[in-house]
Amino acid sequence: MITARRWSDPLDPEEIAGVVALVRRDERIGARPRFWGMAVDEGLARGLAPGQGRPARLVVMNPDAHEAWEVTAWTAGTDRPASLVGWRPVDAKRPGVSSEEARLVARAAREHPLLKEALARRGIHDTSLVWVDPESITGFEPEDLKDRRLSWGTVWHRESEDDNGYARPVAGLVPIVDLETLDVVRIEDHGVVPMAGETGVYRSGTWGADRDVAPLEITQPDGPGFTVDGHEVTWQNWSFRVGFTHREGLVLHDLTYREGGTARPVLRRAAVNEMYVPYLDSDPTAYRKNFFDWGEYGAGPLTASLELGCDCLGEIHYFDAHVLDGLGEVKTVKNGVCLHEEDFSVLWKHVNTRTGEADVRRSRRLVISFFATVANYDYGFYWSLYQDGAIELEVKLTGILSVSGTADGATPPFGRLMSPGVQAPTHQHYFAIRLDTAVDGPLNRLVEVHAEVEEDETLNPYGNACRMVPTVIASERTAARANDPSRAVHWRVESAERVNRFGDPTAFRLALPDTTRLFARPGSVVERKAPFVAKHLWATAYDPAERFIAGEYPNQAPLGEEGITAWQRADRPLDGAELVLWPVIASHHYARPEDWPIMPVQRIGLRLEPDGFFDRNPSLDVPPSRPSGHCHGGGATSCSCEGNAPATPP
Repeated sequence: MITARRWSDPLDPEEIAGVVALVRRDERIGARPRFWGMAVDEGLARGLAPGQGRPARLVVMNPDAHEAWEVTAWTAGTDRPASLVGWRPVDAKRPGVSSEEARLVARAAREHPLLKEALARRGIHDTSLVWVDPESITGFEPEDLKDRRLSWGTVWHRESEDDNGYARPVAGLVPIVDLETLDVVRIEDHGVVPMAGETGVYRSGTWGADRDVAPLEITQPDGPGFTVDGHEVTWQNWSFRVGFTHREGLVLHDLTYREGGTARPVLRRAAVNEMYVPYLDSDPTAYRKNFFDWGEYGAGPLTASLELGCDCLGEIHYFDAHVLDGLGEVKTVKNGVCLHEEDFSVLWKHVNTRTGEADVRRSRRLVISFFATVANYDYGFYWSLYQDGAIELEVKLTGILSVSGTADGATPPFGRLMSPGVQAPTHQHYFAIRLDTAVDGPLNRLVEVHAEVEEDETLNPYGNACRMVPTVIASERTAARANDPSRAVHWRVESAERVNRFGDPTAFRLALPDTTRLFARPGSVVERKAPFVAKHLWATAYDPAERFIAGEYPNQAPLGEEGITAWQRADRPLDGAELVLWPVIASHHYARPEDWPIMPVQRIGLRLEPDGFFDRNPSLDVPPSRPSGHCHGGGATSCSCEGNAPATPP
């Protein structure tokens, strides 16, 4: 039975399996095909009625023939059976690397005589305790191997099955692997460095007895304040649809705020579009580390099941995620996406000291999140909707640092010691966000705002007058923008069609509190591979073919020739366009000893908030909070608040 799928809903197992079954019948894929990714072709699917088949794309490779194709297809629907539409050849080097392919490479490398010999020189003879992580080689392909589909490996050793291998790097050892033949085609050995002697295990009890922690309970006796209908979510005045793709993981569609009886659109689409992680160390086992974790691996298959820990608290709704794995099977990530409400301290407050009257409203937010585990690192992505109309993205970085071995007594020049013989190189995490804006309708403009001191003394006789200066970003050639806190820079996304009661365009304000610059020499591979990190905000006119900021297939791609820097050469007008914003937020990670052996969460993010979108504070209708239970004076206090109940969803 075909369900009434909407165009933006994630692919379900039946759709994926139905298309793959047709692909498998084609002789050109060979006896042992590999796959990378399948997702709805959103540009073609927009506007399709529920229940129809949907256009989709997937990539299939024949490693024996050094060939790859992008296959376009229609999934089965009430209007049609599944069918294949076309096969477009793709450079065989460039599809991303699947988790299954990575495991094949790791197994083959561990068993290869060249690697075994190199490990034996380090006193390692049981290779079952060795990990090999295949890494992106883009930009560092050896000249004589540049036509092959390649990876290089970071090598780790465990002293036992339950050891933390990521705390024991095998320094100086770099296998280069042919991803198609699974052969180690070259071994670089830069010299034996003694293995780390200190454990990196972080399990409870390893470093002393657990501390006493009082219980903290979160309850919602009447259930959650949100409703879920398939992939549509409504909460307070917000509504949106949950999507999920192989490349980006969680996607939010059609974010709308209801004011009175009017549904007012804000964003058509929101997702983390790419992640770039360059390491800033010339060490022979670190200098190649620079990854497009989404474009070269994929957020979808890296999504962690939230069954495996206590990631969300309260009344929770989970969404399963379904992806196509590297061997052509449907992989279901149980509880891949979490939806829940959180108390978020004070929404607004004032104490009238003349009357003794106090007004306070508790804030709550709706959070939709997922975690991706990328080998050693774990990344949490938390989209939050607020009662005052704001939207936030918070990225939580945790997991285990990617470290290198170092000689006893050496001081790392480009990192910090984490434990004896183990150093963490300085590195960066860039997250490129895609926001298809729809502020009060499909046609928007981008305005940059900065602060200036008023220089005219007749207008500024006391020297304290400050102007906020708006500049319309009229076309794409001027739409590569840099954050500058010294000038209080922020951006407005304005409606091109609607004004507020003051005659100003209704708008949302974008703030990027977490930005940095790339600390790499111009012309280096690290700099040329990801030119988009040179700016903090990009803007383009919507084009369904322009899906990913780093380009469609960034693995082993020509450096810097594709993606947003190429798109902007068209210089399309942006004033009154279907606008796509590409904010780039970042963490410059100069590691601390406290980040070891497992890293407490680091947080970065962005914020969208209404700026003239409403005529006044839109949260004036949030009911007063009231105390419940008992509040005790003197010493410790215990108090809770009730109220602030969510409005009935529309």
